[in-house]
Amino acid sequence: MNYEKPITLHVGIDDTDSAEGMCTTYLTCIILNKLRKHNIYPVDYPRLIRLNPFARYKTRGNGALSFKVEVEDEKQEQLIKDVTLEYVEKYAMFDGVNTNPGVIFYKGEITDAMRCYAQNAIYEIYTIDYATKFAQENNIEYHKFKKGRGIIGAIAAISLKLTDQTFELLAYRQADKYGTKRCLDDESIFKMNEITYPDTFDNIDVEQNYTAIEPHTPCPVLYGIRGNTPEAVKKAHTIVKSCEEIEDYCIFRTNQHTDMHMQEDIPIKDMKQTGCYVFDCEVVKNPYDIKGGHVFFEVSDDTGVLTCAAFEPTKSFRDIVRKLRVGDKLTIYGGLNENNTLNMEKFKLNTVADEYVYENPVCKCGRRMKSAGKNKGFKCPNCKEKIRSSDKVKRSIKREIEPGFYEVPTEARRHLSKPIIRITTGADMILKNQQDL
Repeated sequence: MNYEKPITLHVGIDDTDSAEGMCTTYLTCIILNKLRKHNIYPVDYPRLIRLNPFARYKTRGNGALSFKVEVEDEKQEQLIKDVTLEYVEKYAMFDGVNTNPGVIFYKGEITDAMRCYAQNAIYEIYTIDYATKFAQENNIEYHKFKKGRGIIGAIAAISLKLTDQTFELLAYRQADKYGTKRCLDDESIFKMNEITYPDTFDNIDVEQNYTAIEPHTPCPVLYGIRGNTPEAVKKAHTIVKSCEEIEDYCIFRTNQHTDMHMQEDIPIKDMKQTGCYVFDCEVVKNPYDIKGGHVFFEVSDDTGVLTCAAFEPTKSFRDIVRKLRVGDKLTIYGGLNENNTLNMEKFKLNTVADEYVYENPVCKCGRRMKSAGKNKGFKCPNCKEKIRSSDKVKRSIKREIEPGFYEVPTEARRHLSKPIIRITTGADMILKNQQDL
């Protein structure tokens, strides 16, 4: 039966990733290619949506995929559903413990309730039962494989309102190359970064001086390039050289590197484990190291005291954190782990506190005086001049840190964490005055 007018069909897929090689982005790409052979094309770029980074049961990066198409009749609608379900069942690697796929189909406009669900899927951690009930109450068709945990992210992937966005171009390998060492020309990647940065970003780990666009898993992805526009990632893709043949590539619209996981205006006393927050505070305990190379310090916002951490994988970021002192005023971005410690992603130093040292006074002759004994004042070793007061002289010293933003290196950055370059260049305002996508 033909519809009076085309109907928008949203398709969401999640939880098909496996350590053995499959990834949901590749699965989505081949589904779309199959549909194109039937002259069915997506309305927009497929979406790659990252959810709460603290989710215990998740696939790599906790990402979910979606796309939408305009369907003209029931036959076309059924074809899309059949192809999607067939390919999930065919390509998802069900032997993986965390491979519990879910697929959802939804017709019509995204509702406010669905928008709310999606945003909270980034702030909180949902159960399968909650997602199932939500789907039933909102006329969302769902299909579970194994435990079906993927429906949690699949619903969020079609529903999330993007007030900021980035794009990622993923190039895929030939199947016979899975699990082998990737063959990319590093020189071309550095050249690509030089030409396209900051329209693309996180291509190079500056600290370690290595290319950062290739994954370290046996998945189908050869490399991924992240940028602010589809044009930027396409241009970068044409510059990168590979000595192995690329099977295909796909561009995804995504919430990566937008800080969408950060909740604002939440006082320390109300913060919850697995939540991510951006908040103003003051350092109340100087940084200190513990075994393993982790650096900790404490902050307060007058509602409570919170322990913050720069863990070992953040490398030189820890050296910056070590320079903080009591009285420094910060804006911190990070997530609260199950030990009630905030894992920092970046911070802005707003006010640098004065720091002092206390020294023996200087004699009239110009020499530094020495203690004459406990509570006996000071004595000059040169001219023997004495001072009865035992009070040392306070002297202000120059701090080795300046106001501004500081962030973890590329290698340690979470998918959702916004790089400073997107803030300082205004790239995070890309959707301002645009229609929501």
